Amino acid sequence: MDEQNSNPPQNPQHRPIKSFVTRPGRMGTGQIKALAELGPKFVLPYKVERLDTAATFGRSAPLVLEIGFGMGAATADIAQTLPDHDFIGCEVHEPGVGALLKLIGERDIGNIRIVQHDAVEVLRDMIGEAALDGVHIFFPDPWHKKRHNKRRLIQAPFVANLVKHIKPGGYLHCATDWQPYAEQILDVLSAEPALQNTAAGYADKPAYRPLTKFESRGIKLGHGVWDLVFRKK
Repeated sequence: MDEQNSNPPQNPQHRPIKSFVTRPGRMGTGQIKALAELGPKFVLPYKVERLDTAATFGRSAPLVLEIGFGMGAATADIAQTLPDHDFIGCEVHEPGVGALLKLIGERDIGNIRIVQHDAVEVLRDMIGEAALDGVHIFFPDPWHKKRHNKRRLIQAPFVANLVKHIKPGGYLHCATDWQPYAEQILDVLSAEPALQNTAAGYADKPAYRPLTKFESRGIKLGHGVWDLVFRKK
């Protein structure tokens, strides 16, 4: 028997379910330029070792992790609104990484770093326990079809692992414009014994989270947006 083929194939049931699909996207010239010029400073390579945040940012400050920042407009706004905080953004889509780098350059934002990698693995390998003061998960893919609901990021096992990386008193802020997902998130977070809801159900939008153009348009059309803010006990 050929030694290269002697190992049995991996059981598909043991492969982790991804909450995202990497889609090809068109990169504008500004994004390409920002990636080339600013990437070396602001994009952190994924490594299987704990991140030294004080060395990374050149200071000790409250640390917030954002999972899936999209095109980065809200991330840039929040970083400017909270200059005394440091932000690490995880995003797998290169056009989004390029777009946020472009904003960082245009606005001279110094308190953001980016990891272009799966946030589940970044948490596991780069973020220490009780290292985060906050976590932002804004408009995660709702995976509308019922057969795809298992791909949703906010599930009990993920949250149980996530809270280990949040400091006592730190917060988890989620937002979604898909009501069935909002209901699922509320159920999952409420069932996590380490978390406590800051509101009686859904929270008012915190002042630091800006309205996106997509969100503003949806609100005008009567669509809902649900914010959920929980704190670690």
